[in-house]
Parts: sequence; C-alpha cells; structure tokens
Amino acid sequence: MNRLKELREDHDLYQKDISNYLNIDQSNYSKYELEKINIPIDTLKKLADYYNTSTDYILYRTDERKPYKKSIINKD
Repeated sequence: MNRLKELREDHDLYQKDISNYLNIDQSNYSKYELEKINIPIDTLKKLADYYNTSTDYILYRTDERKPYKKSIINKD
C-alpha cells in the first residue's frame, strides 16, 4: 500500500481532509497517493510534520515510522 494512503487511513481521514489541509485540489492529492506526480518538497515536509513521521518514511527510504530527532543548527 502507498505510504501516504496508509498514513491517511491510519488517521481515519479522507483525501479531501488532507487536500484541504494542504490547500490543494483533492485530485492533485490523489495523484500523490497514486504516485502519478511527485510531491513538492514543501508539501512533503508539511505531510511529514502532520503525520509526525519523516520525509524518508513517506519516500520509502526507511521503514522507521518515527520522525528523526530534530537538531538545532548553530549559525555563528
């Protein structure tokens, strides 16, 4: 199953719910789930934050669902 669909269904949400959150058309969100179009980076980050997971999990780069520990970059 597609990771986006799995995450959405685990939260008992509809595509329309997530498309409203992202402020995009439901048809575009559907294309993300069907992997017909690539997810823009800013949208991917929003989805990872929303589902409390990593972008790598959404992109199948890891099977670890927990998000990475956030680090603070010191800009001196």
